[in-house]
Amino acid sequence: MDKSKLACLPSINDLMKQDKIKELITIHGQDVITMSARELLANKREHFLSGDDTVISNNKQENTAVLLNELEKAVSIKTKPSLQKVINATGTVLHTNLGRSNLSPLVMEHLTTIAGGYSNLEYDVANGKRGSRYDHLIEVVRELTGAEDALVVNNNAAAVLLVLDTLTKDKEVVVSRGELVEIGGSFRIPSVIEASGCYLKEVGTTNKTHLYDYEDAINENTGALLKVHTSNFKVVGFTDSVPGYDVCDLAKKHDIPYIEDLGSGLLVDLSKYGFSYEPTVMDVLKNGADVVTFSGDKILGGPQAGIIVGKKEYIERMKKNQLTRVLRVDKMVIASLEATMSLYRDQKQALEHIPTLQMLTMTKEESDTRATEYAKALNELGLGLTITKKEAFSQVGGGSYPGEEIPSVILSLTSDKLSTSQLEEKLRQVEVPVVARIKDNELILDVRTISEADFNYVVTAFKEILS
Repeated sequence: MDKSKLACLPSINDLMKQDKIKELITIHGQDVITMSARELLANKREHFLSGDDTVISNNKQENTAVLLNELEKAVSIKTKPSLQKVINATGTVLHTNLGRSNLSPLVMEHLTTIAGGYSNLEYDVANGKRGSRYDHLIEVVRELTGAEDALVVNNNAAAVLLVLDTLTKDKEVVVSRGELVEIGGSFRIPSVIEASGCYLKEVGTTNKTHLYDYEDAINENTGALLKVHTSNFKVVGFTDSVPGYDVCDLAKKHDIPYIEDLGSGLLVDLSKYGFSYEPTVMDVLKNGADVVTFSGDKILGGPQAGIIVGKKEYIERMKKNQLTRVLRVDKMVIASLEATMSLYRDQKQALEHIPTLQMLTMTKEESDTRATEYAKALNELGLGLTITKKEAFSQVGGGSYPGEEIPSVILSLTSDKLSTSQLEEKLRQVEVPVVARIKDNELILDVRTISEADFNYVVTAFKEILS
């Protein structure tokens, strides 16, 4: 190895004097560029000394040009946010890995105003004194659900934890075995119950639980009856479960709280749009539930949040629990949740402006029209794509409506330049990644989850990888 080639690398001082470096410093700052340049030079020397003499040429000017090019790319990667926009072409509306609900543009407008400046988060403007961050949601929640009070924490698991810790600590919580669900990331209802300081009292069997199972389990140490909506799986066949209103009546008979974890909270009955009936928050409260918990970022179409509604006496106790401070949400969650829920004051407005509801209620005929438009636009690119429209089914996702299939029309693509797996991979590697799926060795683009605005990114992606 000719170590004299190391002299053909520019020094850090020489490199920092280059005009390109000055441009990069203007964009990214002195410290980022200096540190990145030092790292790049050190890596070059290390690779060279480890036996790869191709990393340095005998021409110092050429090495400098290569270093500047590599430095620009390295800094671009380093300074690019890890969390980035992607296009969901999978057809799964509430895709947990892709961030679940998309906020309405109307909500985003309000959120930008609140996030970018000071707000009355905990300030009573009318009386000029300290206020409560939770007051901003109480009016709209009362109006929509009929609940006496409301509280919001950072997710629904946290909501269940707070409810149980407040109302049933050191007591038994009675739950059907068929409702001991596991949610995403291996978090389980039994573990949440135990973490809240309660004792789990399982009743019934996996497939059948009767009202007498609950009644037989009640004793002097029973803290609450809990019903967990199995929103992410279905048990079919020889099954039976107790309706919430019956469990509620039993709880009232024994003067103990009845709590219902709805998981994915519905404020609109979607059965009129072809879905199976799922209880709405209003239905559960009308049936007498003392406390109901549900998610903000599932079918509701808002930000990640755990929403607790119900009797004021119970909610007031939760607000005084020290865990509430640990689990509290910030101004951005409150702003986006209030704005999202406000849209539900008019169901037509909600269906029109909340992206999650838009996608879920899109008819098969509407998806066919969109698929036709998208196929035409891709064919006009002349990139050697074979595009076929096919009937298929989209998914709700996000632990909501398990097994429910939404009739849709999709685009099935193959390329004469790349294999299907190569096409799928390269679509994920463009500036705005397109996440699609493969079926029967064809690339599937489900138009239900690709808005017209986002389709421009899809066109750009295909141009970039196939031109």
